[in-house]
Amino acid sequence: MPAKKSTPDFILILITLSLLAIGLIMVYSASAVWADYKFEDTFYFAKRQLLFAGVGIIAMFFIMNIDYWTWRTWAKVLIIICFVLLVLVLIPGVGVLRNGSRSWIGVGAFSIQPSEFMKLAMIAFLAKYLSEKQKFITSFNKGVLPSLLLVFTAFGMIMLQPDLGTGTVMVGTCVVMIFIAGARVSHFVALGLVGLVGFAGLVISAPYRIKRITSFLDPWEDPLGSGFQMIQSLYAIGPGGLFGLGLGESRQKFFYLPEPQNDFIFAILAEELGFIGGSLVLLLFTLLLWRGIRIALGAPDLYGSFLAIGIVSMIAIQVMINVGVVTGLMPVTGITLPFLSYGGSSLTLMLLAVGVLLNISRYARV
Repeated sequence: MPAKKSTPDFILILITLSLLAIGLIMVYSASAVWADYKFEDTFYFAKRQLLFAGVGIIAMFFIMNIDYWTWRTWAKVLIIICFVLLVLVLIPGVGVLRNGSRSWIGVGAFSIQPSEFMKLAMIAFLAKYLSEKQKFITSFNKGVLPSLLLVFTAFGMIMLQPDLGTGTVMVGTCVVMIFIAGARVSHFVALGLVGLVGFAGLVISAPYRIKRITSFLDPWEDPLGSGFQMIQSLYAIGPGGLFGLGLGESRQKFFYLPEPQNDFIFAILAEELGFIGGSLVLLLFTLLLWRGIRIALGAPDLYGSFLAIGIVSMIAIQVMINVGVVTGLMPVTGITLPFLSYGGSSLTLMLLAVGVLLNISRYARV
């Protein structure tokens, strides 16, 4: 193991905490009206998000001090545990059903989403596989196929919940990792064609997904049904203008945009803080990705590089999908905005991932 630096990447810590602080403020602002109506407590969601953030920060700083090679040693065990959890979550009585998806295990607010943790476990395992099988990566049968079989097995189990959004982020992250590892472009072209056919099959197999596609193309075709969220999201972003209506002054959070503290929190942020506020958040994400890429490039070994690029890709893909959905550039899917959206599993997972990235930075030449 290379000699460790004395301190982690301070800039990455500062960026992460800044995004987290903005997220806590926006969760309260976006959820206060709905929380008061449903629970008679305007701080209901904000208090829980603060609890998750506290646990996540403690975990981040703890993980930051664990040598990242530990994840290589335990990668197989972690991914087996996550596969077991993905099976358990499908069992009625064990898995919790919410909004038509059986994606949680636990009781009430103290529940976890196994598919979220599968993303990080898959990154750790795939980084181990790619670093050990580097000489076979240009071979489809010996290098690419075994890794894809594992990835799509996990994707299939996540789709049984169903959770297309989380599954898409995981697959996209793994594809980026395999591509960076040196897989042939021709393999990706062929897999892309197969993937398009498979994705079309998934859409056709579920009527609600077809509605999401048609509402994306023309949300006004069903403005009170499948197009409702997208229309209300655009109604939030539009009036925000350059400087916004002011913090706490959103109109769409008054029961127009459903559960605005979750996947559509960026719409409320843009409405209240305007183009300037939205751009600041995107700038912070850009800086976070820049630091992550520098850490990946400066890592002392292949495992550290692949692990870092996997974490960076996961965050980048999730941000692009979420912002794309909120701004009407992509069909609606259930993807949270990292560090900002309400949700315990997602927030904790992201802070854990940053903790791993910070540990790599202690060895990297940044």
